[in-house]
Amino acid sequence: MLGELLHSLSQPLTSLRCSLELSLGHPLELPIEEVAEQQQESASVALQETEKVIGMIQLMREYLNADQSGPEGCPVALAPVIRSVIEDLSSIAAVRGVRLRLLGTCTAAVQVSESRLRLALQYLITTMTEAQPAGGKVMLLLGEGPAGAVLRAEDACGFCGPNFRVLGQRATHPPTMSDAARATSAATSTLRRVRLAIASRVLETAGATLVFGDGGVGPAGFVLRIPRRAGTPA
Repeated sequence: MLGELLHSLSQPLTSLRCSLELSLGHPLELPIEEVAEQQQESASVALQETEKVIGMIQLMREYLNADQSGPEGCPVALAPVIRSVIEDLSSIAAVRGVRLRLLGTCTAAVQVSESRLRLALQYLITTMTEAQPAGGKVMLLLGEGPAGAVLRAEDACGFCGPNFRVLGQRATHPPTMSDAARATSAATSTLRRVRLAIASRVLETAGATLVFGDGGVGPAGFVLRIPRRAGTPA
């Protein structure tokens, strides 16, 4: 996973270098106004590519830290964090015409810091909403039983539990795509899988289990199971 992230870094770094070279190498015969416009455009592209590099490095840091146990503390209640994450992401999803809805509740708690729990849930739910078409809907069903709590996420077509998606599987692209489009698509796929891997490592380190549905461009859904802690009444 880290190797793919490092490989993906080459694209924005190459674009950054080209933009900087263009900003410095304008022919003398060009009008001053045109030179200034091209320099501004090159600087804008360079800034965008720099942001991509910073984002990828941040993902590497999160991936490396995802399964590191933090200091012992009080378990974090799951339901309030989920409701808060859904509230934050609903407006973003609405811009794309996707609806987010949460049904149910639970009393389960997770042995992980609230910030890491929020990060994992944000990556899971954001990846689902990004895979939905305009007018799509993501349902999150929260409940609990004798074995513990379950959070089930479904898209408009529903989630079929037995179909698992391997996070490490490489995406395939149509042969008609240009090299640039194929590289962009591959980089996007890598970032998506790294975010899902980070979420998995954070939650599994906290004792939960996470199963993904087979959704092609993005998970059709997931099931998060949090076992009941010893000494907790059923």
